[in-house]
Amino acid sequence: MAKLTLIATPIGNLGDISQRAKETLSSLDILCCEDTRHTGNLVSLLGIQRPALYVANHEHNERGMAARIVGWLDEGKRVGLCSDAGYPLVSDPGYPAVVAAIAAGHEIEVIPGASAVPVALLSSGLPPSSYIFKGFAPRKPGHRRKFIEEDAASHHTLVFYESPFRIGKFLGELLEVLGDRQAAVCLELTKQFERTLRGRLSELTARFAENPPKGEAVIVVQGLTDKNKEEEDEDDVQDPAH
Repeated sequence: MAKLTLIATPIGNLGDISQRAKETLSSLDILCCEDTRHTGNLVSLLGIQRPALYVANHEHNERGMAARIVGWLDEGKRVGLCSDAGYPLVSDPGYPAVVAAIAAGHEIEVIPGASAVPVALLSSGLPPSSYIFKGFAPRKPGHRRKFIEEDAASHHTLVFYESPFRIGKFLGELLEVLGDRQAAVCLELTKQFERTLRGRLSELTARFAENPPKGEAVIVVQGLTDKNKEEEDEDDVQDPAH
């Protein structure tokens, strides 16, 4: 059977592409990518041979594309899958294709590379050994609150993705649900103006309330500890209506 290859691409710095990823990209018959123009520019900047065919595989068509991808694999084509940055499937399109390929008996190969999650964890100053990756929160307020509450009692470090337009609001929601925990907002990871802002959720909420940054952010939040649980219990006593 054929093999569907998942390829991690740089999240910012082009130097993070691996030699193995370059060789794989240049050997494909078909490359399914989130944005064909973006990936085409990436391949051009890297100076590697273009795959024979570029096909869009994004959030609006990925379910329909899954059957086409399996068809190409059935024909013995060398098919690759990538997103605009980092790993496909991780808060990015590609999962339906992987499920369909496995069901059809094809192999899955992953070419490792850059990811915003470990970069943010290591730069946050918070415990990285055990964490829960939450990805993007739902947009509807009720669903967002439930999304945060699901892991409010977890001792694992929490990792979220967020749009620059909603960072201030989302930090405020984290503060309301989780209490005033230590956190970090990681911006422009691996790029020229990369920076990580650390502090309590109350401090970060105030900082970003009226100053949205450019680019998507990774927000890392301390898991529940005995100390912040005691602080939350004290708040409940002082404010019974909380």
